[in-house]
Amino acid sequence: MTTTLRPTGPIHRAADGARSRTYQVCVNSRPVGATELATHAVFGPSVGEIRSLVIDERDRRRGRATVAALAAEEVLRGWGCTRVEAKVPADATAALSLATALGYIERNRRMAKRLAAGPPALPRGSTWRPMTDAEFDAWLARAKVTYAQTWIERGVPEEQAHIKSETDHARLLPNGKATPGTWLSTLTHEGVDVGTLWLAVRDEEPFVFDVRVEEEFRGHGHGRSLMLLAERQAREAGADELGLNVFAGKTPALRLYESLGYRPVTYFLYKPLL
Repeated sequence: MTTTLRPTGPIHRAADGARSRTYQVCVNSRPVGATELATHAVFGPSVGEIRSLVIDERDRRRGRATVAALAAEEVLRGWGCTRVEAKVPADATAALSLATALGYIERNRRMAKRLAAGPPALPRGSTWRPMTDAEFDAWLARAKVTYAQTWIERGVPEEQAHIKSETDHARLLPNGKATPGTWLSTLTHEGVDVGTLWLAVRDEEPFVFDVRVEEEFRGHGHGRSLMLLAERQAREAGADELGLNVFAGKTPALRLYESLGYRPVTYFLYKPLL
């Protein structure tokens, strides 16, 4: 049997230059599913995305998805892509197993938690205050560098990583510290500044974009205090759920989030196209 991708429309080009196209997945010309492919809006035309890949129920467990994914990679190679990205819902265990078998690597995962009815209290001796303007300027400069380096360490070329860092921070903080729906906080413990928190509303849901404990104060529970502060601020804003992102390899952070009750929502994967 021959599995092919049949275009269902022309290539769509967005205002930013990214292109996308939808396809039927066919076996011997019989439609058995669908997929959507695109180039990345931030990383540029050398990076492709498998935005969706669905096989009809009656044709599942026959290897159709495996062959379709490989065919999608060939299409993206033909577009000049050298890397492919995909995201998989945490409850799609079969899709995650397939991606892993095909050599996709987890870069990061989105997690979320249902919040308790009352805002949690901070540990004795810990309190917080809004970042000052001077603190914000220093924090932002460091945050951009750190964020870019995190992507570089996970397979993204340096130029792409720095572009993404600049783009993401400009999009999420268009008015700097005064951006609506944004909380930028400094955690203090017994009068000493020990860490910072960036919490903001994304798609109508509070999201922890950055949590940092200063290196000399790590290992003393301040990361947990910052997360309790995030939950407190989100609860006081009227939210009943809080989301965050954790990069692969950040084992202490992942263990902290899991211990606080956060669970995976979406896995973000990538694979070099050799």
